[in-house]
Amino acid sequence: MNQIKKNWINIDPFSLQTRLILGTATFSALVLGSLAIWISWKMQQILVDSHKYNIGQIAKRLPRDVQIYSEMMQPETGLQKAINNLENPNILLWLKGSNNKIIVKSASLSLLSNATLSELMSLTKMPIKPQVYQINQSYFVLCGSSVQVQGKLLGDLFVVKDITREQKMFMAMVQSLGIISLLAIIILTAAIAVYIKRSLQPLRQLNQMASVISAEDLGQSQLSVDNAPSEVKELAQTLTILLSRLSQSWKQEREFVSNVSHELRTPLTIVHGYLQSVLRRQNNLTQTQQEALETAASEAERTIRLLQDLLDLARADNGYLYFQMKSYVLNDLVEEVVMMAKKYSDRIIQIESKVDRIEVKADYSRLKQVLLNLVDNAIKYSEADTPIVLKLNQLQDKAILEVCDQGYGIPLQQQARIFERFYRVDESRSHTTGGCGLGLSIVKTLVEGMRGSVTVQSKLGEGSTFTISLPTYTNN
Repeated sequence: MNQIKKNWINIDPFSLQTRLILGTATFSALVLGSLAIWISWKMQQILVDSHKYNIGQIAKRLPRDVQIYSEMMQPETGLQKAINNLENPNILLWLKGSNNKIIVKSASLSLLSNATLSELMSLTKMPIKPQVYQINQSYFVLCGSSVQVQGKLLGDLFVVKDITREQKMFMAMVQSLGIISLLAIIILTAAIAVYIKRSLQPLRQLNQMASVISAEDLGQSQLSVDNAPSEVKELAQTLTILLSRLSQSWKQEREFVSNVSHELRTPLTIVHGYLQSVLRRQNNLTQTQQEALETAASEAERTIRLLQDLLDLARADNGYLYFQMKSYVLNDLVEEVVMMAKKYSDRIIQIESKVDRIEVKADYSRLKQVLLNLVDNAIKYSEADTPIVLKLNQLQDKAILEVCDQGYGIPLQQQARIFERFYRVDESRSHTTGGCGLGLSIVKTLVEGMRGSVTVQSKLGEGSTFTISLPTYTNN
């Protein structure tokens, strides 16, 4: 029961499966409904319309019979004889005069209940064409005509036939037909739903295969579905070709970034060296020249760092970013990073450790680069009078390092994207902070390369906490 309820909750009203089921169910309902209505109409013709025809014939015949009998006997006697000839237990006949009094009636009227008889006798006019009327719990076909003898109007003829049995049978059959039609629609819809679900299974398999393809698997991905329709197989082949083209395009892009970064880094390093050399002999420079050279050297250094980050990312994408994994004490590394950060900043940087010695297996220089990036971000995006705290802890086989600040914070909707390349939360501060949107991407790449993970928690106006989780040495 819980599984059925869960399946109902997970139904997508806009899915192809739901649309096909609703469409075929609606079409089936229209077809079966139309068929049921037609069958009901035919049944009414068989069970009811024949009685209407018989009553109509009696209403036409009786005046002629009365006319014939009146030539041989008294009109009242001929009228009674004609009624006696046509009456049966289900057919009721009587004649009302101009004073609304009954002149003659058939003996079958005595078979009716007093309430029904009283209701029938209270009728003053009869329809010329036979009609079905319900009186109490009974059904009757009513028809009437006028009776004339030798040009003289004797009265109005009332012809009634009791069709209660046939009408109830007709209503029961219509009710049964409606229930059968409803059950047929439900069963047919369920069968169609199962058939459509199985028919769409190849598309689901294709979707599942495509969803697990990563950027590194594009070139080797082969999408194929067994026992699938020709259209699905053609779609799989087209997607395979598309993935291959994407892989080639991405490979060319990564090679281009790597080559350009490598080619530009060397001349920029030389330019930066010459600028530093000139600045060291600043006695021969004017104030304006010195400021211009310092700006050029700073921008050259920033561009070199950008190119180095691009090179690292390109190597990671191509699988050429190697790590020298060794055992290190994380506490010592954090203290070294804090000392380095304090040399270039007058900020308060604190260390809080719940464990005196935490050993991790990592690449020392890469992990130092990660921590420097995170501390540098914390300095850039928080006020100068607020502290930055590095918290160390060990949970089972994981070493936990948190870099906490009390800065501007990151909007919730942007926290999932801050590790993307070239993504910046605030474009307006990119120039003042010197960021290019690669720092956190480098952090994520390096941490995951050391079999760790990095996450962020942040609130606007309260600060951010970046958490790095690394496997401890004892676990390896």
